[in-house]
Amino acid sequence: MMKITKATAQYEAWLGERLTLVEPDLRLKHERMRENRFAFLRATYYRWAQRWPDLCPHLVPAARVLAVGDLHVENFGTWRDAEGRLVWGINDFDEAWRLPFTHDLVRLATSANVAIAGEHLAIEPAAAAEAILAGYRGCLDAGGRPFVLAESHETLRAMATHRLHQPGRFWEKLEKLPTVRGGVPAGARRALDRMMPERDLAFRIAHRIAGLGSLGRQRYVGIADWHGGSVAREAKALAPSACCWAEGGRAARIRYQDILDAAVRCRDPLVRLQKKWIVRRLAPDCSRIELAALPRVRDELRLLQAMGWETANVHLGSARRRDLVAALRGQGKDWLARAARTMDDALTADWEDWRKAAG
Repeated sequence: MMKITKATAQYEAWLGERLTLVEPDLRLKHERMRENRFAFLRATYYRWAQRWPDLCPHLVPAARVLAVGDLHVENFGTWRDAEGRLVWGINDFDEAWRLPFTHDLVRLATSANVAIAGEHLAIEPAAAAEAILAGYRGCLDAGGRPFVLAESHETLRAMATHRLHQPGRFWEKLEKLPTVRGGVPAGARRALDRMMPERDLAFRIAHRIAGLGSLGRQRYVGIADWHGGSVAREAKALAPSACCWAEGGRAARIRYQDILDAAVRCRDPLVRLQKKWIVRRLAPDCSRIELAALPRVRDELRLLQAMGWETANVHLGSARRRDLVAALRGQGKDWLARAARTMDDALTADWEDWRKAAG
């Protein structure tokens, strides 16, 4: 297996053939990959896609689904559905790809292990894995059900809305972004314009630095004043999943819209793939939730159960419930906890190699 530095160089060369890379942002990503193992996990899905089939070969033959790919404990957030209800669920599908259903569960459990080691979660790894599986099983038994927070899920609602107490800070941060004076791709400009709340609304465009897995890609925000308040839309450049690169780089379609359309969920009507740009509304209640933004007192096992449940919501969009139930029963005892430990060990070795290479 090639070293992480060589894998990174090869992946970024492949990616650079499919979209325009922003070199300063890419250098920032490389620096952030040194900070801690969780940042490294989020930034290096391409490495996971390359290594996981060899490290967990017994899980590769499992039933295939249209999977999230880059699933982790901070890839969850809230949005408003067509009725204006607050909904919680998976927030990002940049790496969507057809994969064994086990893939997303192992990555989610591995991310929980890393978060536990970093003292962001105060539970045991084995308990985390079992909570994820309990949620996944429960969703399969129910046939899928989205998380609408207005009427139920009181515990999850309290955790998800804790960060919404001071929405002014969100807009202050966006307003401070410098305006891009030129060089905005025409496709991004058109995509932003189409998603504004009304036609011909004047807006300024800023460059936004966000995320880790997608850091280095073009990302623009259109910010406008509309009926007495601010509105924002983001356009982010997309490429096929890093799984495409890991499997040999063959031509493939972007599966973002496919997985949105198929999953069991109350969709955000303002998230849409427009050619090679994913466009979404940005607002305090329409964003990803970081673990640090959760209240200090929280039911972490309930949270992980909900994450497992939502993973099944997505998988049920492309596989029959009975097939997933049978496939899950076919796994051995403690399979998820053991696979997560294996991937965690590989992640740690790669992270240490990256830090040494970076000096």
